[in-house]
Order: sequence, then C-alpha cells, then structure tokens
Amino acid sequence: MGSRNSSSAGTGSGDPSEGLPRRGAGLRRSEEEEEEDEDVDLAQVLAYLLRRGQVRLVQGGGAANLQLIQALSDSEEEHDNAWDGRLGDRYNPPVDATPDTRDLECSEIKTQVELATGRLGHRRAAREHSFPQMLLQRERGLCHRGSFSLGEQSRVMSHFLPNDLGFIDTYSQKAFCGIYSKDGQIFMSACQDQVIRMYDCRYGRFHKFKSIKARDVGWSVLDVAFTPDGNHFLYSSWSDYIHICNIYGEGDTHTALDLRPVERRFAVFSIAVSSDGREVLGGANDGCLYVFDREQNRRTLQIESHEDDVNAVAFADMSSQILFSGGDDAICKVWDRRTMREDDPKPVGALAGHQDGITFIDSKGDARYLISNSKDQTIKLWDIRRFSSREGMEASRQAATQQDWDYRWQQVPKKAWRKLKLPGDSSLMTYRGHGVLHTLIRCRFSPTYSTGQQYIYSGCSTGKVVVYDLLSGHIVKKLTSHKACVRDVSWHPLQPFPRPSRSDLQPYSWVSLLTSSPPPPPPFLPSGGFLRNHWHWMGRTRSPGFGPLPEPWEIIRLEENGLLTGSHPVGLGLCLWPGSGRTTTVSGVALSEGEPS
Repeated sequence: MGSRNSSSAGTGSGDPSEGLPRRGAGLRRSEEEEEEDEDVDLAQVLAYLLRRGQVRLVQGGGAANLQLIQALSDSEEEHDNAWDGRLGDRYNPPVDATPDTRDLECSEIKTQVELATGRLGHRRAAREHSFPQMLLQRERGLCHRGSFSLGEQSRVMSHFLPNDLGFIDTYSQKAFCGIYSKDGQIFMSACQDQVIRMYDCRYGRFHKFKSIKARDVGWSVLDVAFTPDGNHFLYSSWSDYIHICNIYGEGDTHTALDLRPVERRFAVFSIAVSSDGREVLGGANDGCLYVFDREQNRRTLQIESHEDDVNAVAFADMSSQILFSGGDDAICKVWDRRTMREDDPKPVGALAGHQDGITFIDSKGDARYLISNSKDQTIKLWDIRRFSSREGMEASRQAATQQDWDYRWQQVPKKAWRKLKLPGDSSLMTYRGHGVLHTLIRCRFSPTYSTGQQYIYSGCSTGKVVVYDLLSGHIVKKLTSHKACVRDVSWHPLQPFPRPSRSDLQPYSWVSLLTSSPPPPPPFLPSGGFLRNHWHWMGRTRSPGFGPLPEPWEIIRLEENGLLTGSHPVGLGLCLWPGSGRTTTVSGVALSEGEPS
C-alpha cells in the first residue's frame, strides 16, 4: 500500500504515468493494435495509481459497482481512525515455531553476540549458565581474574528480563512515541494532546520535570529525537517544519527548521540527528529524504529516495556517514552521505525481502547490521554487506503492489500469515510473532551495556511488548497488560527497563514503565522489622539504579522466627549465604513493620 499523497519517486513532475512503458513515437500500428495497447497502458496507469495510493477502489451498491476515490496517506492518518478499531484484540499473530537460522549461523553477528554475552566457546548445558551457578563459579575463583567479564555480566542480566508493569503517568489522549536519552537520565514522550513531556529517570524513579506544548502540530507529533549533547530535542508532525526546542532553562525556545517541501500536505514520519548535532535527517510522505544543516540554517538536500512514503530513517553508526531509509515500497535503502546528490539520487545498495511497507528501522550501531519492522507482520535482520539483487527488489515491489488490504483498520489477510520467502530475499533472519496494525509500530535492538544486544524487541498491535532472541528467533518474553496498540518501546540504555508508549482505547491512556524483577527496593527498615509474604523486594542498595553487576545489595538475613537480624552483601536478586554454599532467591518477600503474625 503506497502513499496516498505522494508525488512520483524519481521525478519532479508528479506525472502519475511517469516511469511506465510508453509507445514509441512514429510507429505505425493498426487500430486494433493501438486499442489493445491503449487498454494495456490504462491498466498499467490504474495499477500504478493504486500502488501509489493516489486512488482507492471502493465497492458500493452492488458487486460490480466500484468507485475510484482519492485517498490520504496510509502511514499516519490525520484523524483517529487508524486506532479507533479493536482489530488488534482479535488478531493473534502467528509465531514461527522453527525459525530458519541457516544464514545467521554463517554470519559474524552470531560470534559478536556470543562474545558480548559470554557464550563464545561455551558448550555446557544451559543449567550450568544459571545465575546461581555463575555466582558459585566466581566464588570458587573460576572466573577470569576472579570477576565476571563484560560478556558474563550481560549474561547475568539476561536472567532479569522485564516482567513487572508500573504506571507512572496518565494522559488524556494517546501516547504516540517515547525514547530515552543516550545516558538514560531522561525519558521523553509525545502524546496526541500535542504535549511533549520530560521525565527525570535518575535513581530508579520517574519524575516529570517539564512539559512542552508542541507548535504547528497536525493530528499528532509523529517522531522525536534528542540532540547528541542532550540539551535539546526535535519533533516532527504533519507540517513543513521540524522543530527544535531546549530541554533545560526557564522558557521554551522553539526553532522551526523549514524543509521547503513541494507537497501541500506534508509530514515527516521519522527523524534522526547526526552525531555532531549539525545535520537533521527526515523521511517524509513525498517519498523524499531531507537533510537540514543547522549551522547553515537551511535545507541542503532533498533526495527522491522511495516510490512511496518514507516511514523510517536512521544513521548506521556514530560517524553519521551511512544512512538507512525504509518506505512503503517494501525496500530498505543504504546511502552514503558523502555521495548523496539531488541530481543523481542513487543509493549505495538496497535490501529487499519484505512483502509490504517498512514501518521502522533500527541500526545495531556498527554500520553493518540493522533490523526493519514491516506491515507484512515480520522483523528482518540485515547485513549491508549482502545487498539484494535486481530480482529481489522487483519481487518485493511486486509483493507490495499486490497488497489489497489496509493495515490501519482491516484484519490481516490469511495469505499474509504464510511463511514465504521471496526470491532474492537477502535478509539474515526473519522474526514472526508480533502484530503490525493501526500505525507505524517500532522495533529495536536491546542495549549493549545490559544485554549485549542479544535481543530484539517490538511493540505490537495486540497490546504486547514482544522480545525475541536475536540468534534463535524465538520469543523469550511477551509483556502484556496493555489494552491497545503498543506503538513504541524504549529500553533503558543502562538498566533492564524497557518502556512502551501506547494507546488504550479508553478515555485515558497510560505511559508505563516496565521494570525487571526485582523492582527498585523500598526504604531500608531498621533491624527488628518483620517479614510478610507480599511479593516485593527485600533490601537496599549502596548505589542507586540497576546495571550489570551493580554495587552489592545489602540483604537482611532471615532467622527461623522471621526476625531481621543482620545484613549480607550479595549480587543482584540473589543471596549467597555465608558458610552454607547455597544460593537463595529473595525476590518473593516484602519488608514491613509490625509484630510477627
């Protein structure tokens, strides 16, 4: 399903027949041949208009009564119809029970993840890598230099996937997107009420310290991004401008970055900022990539990149020289910033294999691997050293052209459930088990620091957060409790806290914090308190926050009569009792004052 409001990609004329086969001038044909060719051309033009989304077929009156109507963009509509239905509640995304890992087994990313998670070279049973076993090995001096390596620390944290939901704020309208800052100290959310909220996330708490009213917003804020210095943020909407605003200070200083588009109805669906903060990259509904130079204060590039809406853009790494883009043409393209030219918009290469439009792209940060989420209900893992052939690109284009359903308010057709690999699909891995309906749902790599990027996580139209194991393709966690589409999820870069932004189809929607078990500890109780079984966490920390092997936790030793008599330093979530040689989990008890029951 293409853009409902885009001009022809690769041309500036906007002619809907541009790029279609034309009859040669001066050729003599019979009237029958000309009529036959004219019919073919009209059919091709109609197919092109339908694919571009400039018209829609609507049935009315009878089975043979079809009408052509002009339609709007199918990526992010300007009204609430995209999320008004409850189709996601009835949709049960099919799970791939046997993911094909053959290509991934031969790739370097497998070695990278195993090295980052302390699994490289280990062939022992999974039970021998349990948290208690790892602690016991460390106490026996069997770890390298007597302590956990960075990979082993990430493996420790893999035992603490999120499993607890905590509400931290209430909005009057739908939460649309939200991300953590690079250092994890700030969480920023954007809501359909046109307010952008800032939360202080230090010390394991969420404190809202600023609310900014967005300007020139059509329907909703579509995307947000932090500047590299963490002092400003950017946001985009149905507008000709990307806005930048300060985070700190008394007043709000909004600066409009004019992209000067040709389209009358214009929206930037995705934005990214270069590592030096100078250039802002945007993907828009006119099929173009925009580059705005903040130092020159002007748009420097408008690249005709895709045949349909550009739904996702991303920088490949900190150099900001390699760019990724994905659109409703089902193609992901790779660009070199140093060779991008408006008069010759050629990508370095393309990645094809999706059967419907791409909704989001996330880079692993190494300028080589990336993932893409798609309306074909899959996530794909790519290696930019394996570009797709012309055959693969054509297969993806044809598959996207043949889609005859609207993901915003229609059920997923059963034919989309089939496990089908297109000819020329160059992806390393395909992940199935989440739903992509109603809106541009996002997926990301898990953080390097706490997980070694061994997971991929995604929002879901059924109200879940789905976490995949990157190497096996299996779902390792489904976080529930949401009542409507989860559009965006952000995992804390240092702590095991993914955080979703979603919309519940109720008068209010909540932005919620998903924490790892055990949750942040309550205030330490003095000696003499008593235990009651309320499924909470017992103890206090010497340093705030979670992370791979933080400062030791002080766990109160429990006597037989329930009296708290002392404390012992332990690792996260577990207690190694002195002299016993046993490891005991203590996440199932709560501290409270009072007499023993």
